[in-house]
Amino acid sequence: MAKIVKNPVDFGFILHPLSTEDVFRKLAFMRSWPESMVNSAIRLLPPLMTSQITGIASPYGRIEGCFVGVTLTSEQMLQLPSRVTLGKIIAAGKKAARAGARIVGLGAMTAVVGDAGITVARNLDVAVTTGNSYTVATAIQGTEKAAQMMGLDLGKAQVTVLGATGSIGRVCALLLARKVNQLTLVARNELRLEKLAEEILDKTGLVAHVSADVKHSLRSADVVVAVSSAADSLIEPEDLKPGAVVCDVARPRDVSVQVARERDDVLIIEGGVVEVPGDAVNFNFNFGFPPRMAYACMAETMILALEKRFESYSLGRELSLDRVEEITSLAEKHGFKLAGFRSFERPVTSEVITSIKLKAQQKRQAQRASLSTV
Repeated sequence: MAKIVKNPVDFGFILHPLSTEDVFRKLAFMRSWPESMVNSAIRLLPPLMTSQITGIASPYGRIEGCFVGVTLTSEQMLQLPSRVTLGKIIAAGKKAARAGARIVGLGAMTAVVGDAGITVARNLDVAVTTGNSYTVATAIQGTEKAAQMMGLDLGKAQVTVLGATGSIGRVCALLLARKVNQLTLVARNELRLEKLAEEILDKTGLVAHVSADVKHSLRSADVVVAVSSAADSLIEPEDLKPGAVVCDVARPRDVSVQVARERDDVLIIEGGVVEVPGDAVNFNFNFGFPPRMAYACMAETMILALEKRFESYSLGRELSLDRVEEITSLAEKHGFKLAGFRSFERPVTSEVITSIKLKAQQKRQAQRASLSTV
């Protein structure tokens, strides 16, 4: 640890390999091993101090942090007993605390397993956040920007929230209800859907439609915010209309990887990529982003550290709309801003979006021509 973290840090962020390919980036000698051996080996490894994060600076202060790696893949985190996974996460949090961190952020599946950070926070002497509040904020910002780039007017678009009755889905629906005129809420429990629709009507004046029919709702949607808690993907290639925009906030993903492979006429994003303030920001670790760019969950931890809000913030399954609005305001105060998109671990450039938009136009024209000949 001393070789990587030279100075005491203000915050820590826990990450993990999404797959064994990510493991090989750090432990290249394992590439020749059978996958079963790799999985067994990384399960036994302790948390790894991955890098020190330097150069984060806003007009209100400077902070440093560290990345701590839990050596479990996404698949392992879903399959192993939660006590095993949570034990690894807690050990990583303690490692960050020993490096000086006063708040620890949970990344990717570490924010999902168990009770979404509550047990981790109870077992640490420092604050913990999942980053979900700022993740929701940037997801809505990203959805707005992506729709605009695809030529969609949110005020006229059919917008659907998949998994609307969950804690994240509810907050997304309430935020979107202020911006759209056609909103469909989709979930399995129709009684809870009706209750949410009443809340939206009371708070925003918008009459939202409700549906338990996922496939039907998707096929008529121009914009989808997907936040279900389903174990398997819900959105397949045949479910989306040409030119549709989907912001997939769910983990595991709601959008099947087949959509990315088969539909070059729809835009799938995973929420926004955030630009971190500071001319000399250095994560000292390559997680596939351009310089100074980070996931929103990472950024929430940084924002709270800059604000010296060393308190557990976004925990559990019940998100607070007030906290989403507050972290959005704090992000603006410290100079964090939406900077780009990701899709299935790859950047989505403006050139890619232009290509998708063109393919969507061509497909719609072909569909109209086909109908006119019938």
